[in-house]
Amino acid sequence: NRSFHPQFSGYAGNLFSSGPYEKDDEEADAVYESVDRKMDERRKQYRERREREELEKFREERPKIQQMFSDLKRKLGTISEDEWSSIPAVGDARNKKQRTPQLEKITPVPDSLFARGLAQGATVNSLDSRQQQYGGINTPFPSGLNTPFPGTSTPGWTTPAGELDMRKIGQARNTLMGMRLSQVSDSVSGQTVVDPKGYLTDLHSMLPQYGGDVADIKKARLLLKSVRETNPKHPPAWIASARLEEVTGKLQIARNIIMKGTEMCPKSEDVWLEAARLQPNDISKAVCASAIVQLPLSVKIWIRAASLETDDKAKKRVYRKALENVPNSVRLWKVAVELEEADDARIMLSRSVECCPHSTELWLALAKLETYQNARKVCSGGGGGISFYTFGIFVILMTTDHYLIISVNSHIRVHVYPFQALLLKKLPVFFLNEINYLFKSQPQYLLSLSKGLSKCPRAIPLWRLLSSLEQKKGTLTKARAVLEKARLKNPNCPELWLASIRLEWNADIKNIAKSLMARALQECPSSGLLWAEAVFIEGRAQRKTKSVDALKKCEHDPHVLLAIARLFWSERKLTKAREWFLRTVKIDQDFGDAWAFFYRFELAHGNEDKQQEVLKRCINAEPRHGQLWQTVSKDIKNWKLKTKELLPIISSKVPVAF
Repeated sequence: NRSFHPQFSGYAGNLFSSGPYEKDDEEADAVYESVDRKMDERRKQYRERREREELEKFREERPKIQQMFSDLKRKLGTISEDEWSSIPAVGDARNKKQRTPQLEKITPVPDSLFARGLAQGATVNSLDSRQQQYGGINTPFPSGLNTPFPGTSTPGWTTPAGELDMRKIGQARNTLMGMRLSQVSDSVSGQTVVDPKGYLTDLHSMLPQYGGDVADIKKARLLLKSVRETNPKHPPAWIASARLEEVTGKLQIARNIIMKGTEMCPKSEDVWLEAARLQPNDISKAVCASAIVQLPLSVKIWIRAASLETDDKAKKRVYRKALENVPNSVRLWKVAVELEEADDARIMLSRSVECCPHSTELWLALAKLETYQNARKVCSGGGGGISFYTFGIFVILMTTDHYLIISVNSHIRVHVYPFQALLLKKLPVFFLNEINYLFKSQPQYLLSLSKGLSKCPRAIPLWRLLSSLEQKKGTLTKARAVLEKARLKNPNCPELWLASIRLEWNADIKNIAKSLMARALQECPSSGLLWAEAVFIEGRAQRKTKSVDALKKCEHDPHVLLAIARLFWSERKLTKAREWFLRTVKIDQDFGDAWAFFYRFELAHGNEDKQQEVLKRCINAEPRHGQLWQTVSKDIKNWKLKTKELLPIISSKVPVAF
């Protein structure tokens, strides 16, 4: 075959393609390939050296502009300020026509042009008297002929029937806009209620929020319709259908569907709550009233009805009506008592413990509002299997589920934690902080703590408390020994390692603190609490590297994310700091310390809108955890404060300098 045998390149085909490919052939090919690779490596060094030489030669012949002026750029460092200011400015080399381009002139079109265009297409339904007499053009020709040309008096050449007045159109448009704006004005004071800052945001919220395929919406709508028709007594079908229409922007259809659902499923609590959510406030009250008729024992519906009221007196009326129907609901009693003052709250709590004798929370809430002697009577009279003990300045209640500690100093303080907390869980931080100073002046409690640790060696808060007491006494060696013993009995415990590290750091023994941190990270490599502390133990130059290591080990830990946000804050990288604060509160909305740092950051560097946004998001999240957050929120002085009041107080206590 001559096509496989060109004149210069030789035969291009495989002579032995038809033969079998055996193992010997495979070994031979492997040997040839290895020889080819070896030869290519030898040539590679020569080839790369030759390419470098050619590139260097090319750069010498044709250097870059940057290289040509490199020596001059170095000399700029020696130029004084006066010499720099004396350098003339670069002029504009373009000609006058290019420097001053002629702007396009736009002349507004006169109204007469619009009127003329309107007249050309207009028609009339009557003829002029001269047209009726002569039937055409009335002007005679010079020769005396008076007969007009036929057809030249076509209607439309006469004066148009109407004129287009642009001024009146503008006035009508302004009138229409005024009518629309008046619809959103306050009918009482006459002042507009349109928010100029949030106007565009409100308009955007009216658009459909669903960005998916329209075909998917149609399929989902048909499927849900089939479910509703097949099983009309199925509440989730009505709720899903209403939410689908809500997401696609058809709010009125969603309301109609959910109200139909209340008719088909009148005993469904979820359907009534969804209907109350979708309706406006005034209609939602009527929906809740209808729901209460059908479900008078639903606690959620009663609470929803109360939340629709704006006046505290109205809320109290709703809650009292609810307690008449559901007197054994602890949740209703709690929300009702929160609206009352101290004296009225005491009366309501006295009634609540009669209706809910097994509720530990109500008994302790009542004990908070009583004097010490009355609190002892209240606690000793508590039902539900509550046992009453006295331990020095503490009153201890033991129930089937909780340990309840009432510390008595100048006033009553009540603390609750799970029954197994001494063995497995953490004691509340605020409890440890409060009784530290009490133990300091009463050495017998040290003996009591030692006995308690002999019975409960895995109670981490007790070990930390004993070490803290020794530290306050000034016996640093004993405090260190307590924590070492605790770590031996409780290995892999980040809280104990952190306590030891902070003990040495506060004593200004920083080299030992860093050594302990290294050991701690080896024993607890996935502890975000330790990695967050490790970032700020390092010097400023090493903090960024340590934060990268922390992210590799604990990518989604809120303590690490908060530490990185604080690190960017300390470096004045405000945009990045705000992004990391947002990540922290998004990944753990219950972490109160992160909200406190975030709010303090916005107070220092954000505007009022940013501050209000953080405050609003924190109120919706309702955080409950965090060392600093619990210390303040559990203080008896702040027992009635909500998240809105707690966040500014706690944020004022966070450190700004790192």
